[in-house]
Amino acid sequence: MLPVSLDLAAEFRTFESEKDILDRQRKNDRRRKLNIWLLRLGILVVWLGSWEITATYWIDPFFYSKPSKIAERLGEWFTVGTDFGPIWYQIWVTVEEALLGLVLGVVAGVLVGVLLGRSRYLADVLAPFVKGANALPRIVLAALFFLWFGIGLSSKVATAFILVFFAVFFNAIAGAREVDRNVIDNARILGASRWQVLTAIVLPSATSWILSSLHTALGFALIGAVVGEYTGAQAGLGFLISNAQGTFDAAGIYAGMIIITVVALAAEFLIGQAENRLLRWRPAPGGTAASGI
Repeated sequence: MLPVSLDLAAEFRTFESEKDILDRQRKNDRRRKLNIWLLRLGILVVWLGSWEITATYWIDPFFYSKPSKIAERLGEWFTVGTDFGPIWYQIWVTVEEALLGLVLGVVAGVLVGVLLGRSRYLADVLAPFVKGANALPRIVLAALFFLWFGIGLSSKVATAFILVFFAVFFNAIAGAREVDRNVIDNARILGASRWQVLTAIVLPSATSWILSSLHTALGFALIGAVVGEYTGAQAGLGFLISNAQGTFDAAGIYAGMIIITVVALAAEFLIGQAENRLLRWRPAPGGTAASGI
């Protein structure tokens, strides 16, 4: 019985050692995350503190504003409201424009990108037109859309759409071309139709490319909405920033920028969560967990 007892004791010690290793790894991960957040907080405090001191004693806060005035403006907007209505309405107007442009741009970019990615002949025919359209200064098109569609929602959605489309299109076409040719050939040998190959092989294979483009497309959608509002609008965060510029309200400009940044970070977080759920099968780069940056 003694050898059996020794084996059990050895296995128990092995189990304990593995458990200790996992516990230490978890503690190290928690300590690392805490250090990262403390460092981020320290950078933010130093930056805002130096800005506040500089604007108080050396530079003119009328032009450069300072964190205390920006916080005061934000508090005013979220408690009393803006001169043009509640701040939540202004946020919703911009988010609505950005979301509509994002959805339309993603759908069109995926459809056209996958189509050209699977049809080399069609891609060669349309290549100079695509390159020419991509070379256009798309932000400047906001003024043209303003003339075409007026001051309402459509001109902002069109600006967001044109920015999102190309960000998604190039990723979709690359993803469609990266599909393993052998897999497609095997599917056709087994009797799969073109539609089945497209929906069961090409689109799933290009999913990671398309989802990765959404992070960029989201920023472009917000930029398009804000630029469209800046060109001409009756509401929205871009309209608030434009009005603040016209009244020399530097704090209002910064306050609008901060709100746009918070909205973008919240949407980025939601897209990241959706991407993690849809791509659970994908191994983390290098076999380790993503850093979260």
